[in-house]
Amino acid sequence: MKKLITLGLTAAMVASLTACGGGSGADATTAAAGGDSTTAAAGTGDATAAADNSGAGEAAGGTFKIGVIGPLTGPAAAYGIAVQNGADLAVKEINAAGGANGIMFEANAQDDEHDAQKSVNAYNTLKDWGAQAIVGSTTSDPCIAVAAETSNDNMFQITPSGSAVECVSPENVFRVCFADPDQGTASAVYIGENKLASKVAVIYDSSTTYSSGIREAFVKEAGNQGIEIVADEAFTADNATDFSVQLDKAKDAGAELVFLPIYYQEASVILKQAHDKDFAPVFFGCDGMDGILTVENFDTSLAEGLMLLTPFSTTEESSKAFTEDYVAAYGIEPNQFAADSYDAVYAIKAAVEKSGVTADMSYSDVCDALKGAMTEISIDGLTGAGMTWNATGEPDKAPKAVKIVNGVYEMQ
Repeated sequence: MKKLITLGLTAAMVASLTACGGGSGADATTAAAGGDSTTAAAGTGDATAAADNSGAGEAAGGTFKIGVIGPLTGPAAAYGIAVQNGADLAVKEINAAGGANGIMFEANAQDDEHDAQKSVNAYNTLKDWGAQAIVGSTTSDPCIAVAAETSNDNMFQITPSGSAVECVSPENVFRVCFADPDQGTASAVYIGENKLASKVAVIYDSSTTYSSGIREAFVKEAGNQGIEIVADEAFTADNATDFSVQLDKAKDAGAELVFLPIYYQEASVILKQAHDKDFAPVFFGCDGMDGILTVENFDTSLAEGLMLLTPFSTTEESSKAFTEDYVAAYGIEPNQFAADSYDAVYAIKAAVEKSGVTADMSYSDVCDALKGAMTEISIDGLTGAGMTWNATGEPDKAPKAVKIVNGVYEMQ
């Protein structure tokens, strides 16, 4: 059964859009991801290798198993490692505080290398391990593929960061991040209301659901905000190394701002090539931009002034304790993907407590219980205070925006 997808969140986002801060990004080269982890080693494929250093299984309530899926290796590893670490930290905290109704949590992370088929393989590995709920997949296309499997199996799934509309089409899937259309609409509103530019160019990846979805909503809303789209240029994963044509068209059209609904790897190349062309508009991205300050061999001064929508800031008072614990455990500051994952695990905890789920229940019975509970809970998460979910799996929370100033994210 499919849910009716609605974009009701957009209106709430637009009404409450404020300029706040963002995380600094995980380093894809830090694949060891640090510390005393409760998750399985990345890419081992051995679901039984999950270490439990947090007392899981010692409580009378038993152990509830959470599978985590994301790219722990490869070019998108900054996202997956952050998701792994965020879930790991949440599990440790929950267990140290006595669990959920006395139930201990155990997490097992599997690598999907940002590949849809490998993500399905990771899910099957976790199902064999005994997973009762899934946190993942981390990126949109793999998430869509896994959602089809969890729907067939009736396994509860909450994606931290899968933003494509289709990620939560099945009724068993929820998400922590905003959907692509909401990000695109909110970006246009922010640019328009803050009068950042009237002439805007868009450079997007037409080969990804994520980028295409955000771009479509942005272009649709731009006219309502008095924004003229002076260039609308696509690229694909096969030609994501030379952006001369796209940048020249944006420059020649007089673009004051370039909207980049893309991942940070391609964005780092675009910023370098724009600098070489003496083209210095405002650059504005979405959540996939988080991580650009940690790209290996990237001159971070080129990102000065870059803006992006993000639901998380390491500089906010509410994030300081989490940031300190994260740095102590993994040796790097968290990005929003870590915060999304942390909130996803705490959402599961709240839903388990609300529904009365027990550790000995089958994953299908767990799913039936958690689906209903998710629409009844509210959590004060890292990515939003008073966060709730509707029956379509979408979160209700306020978006935030940040600007890179002197090499760090700064609230506006």
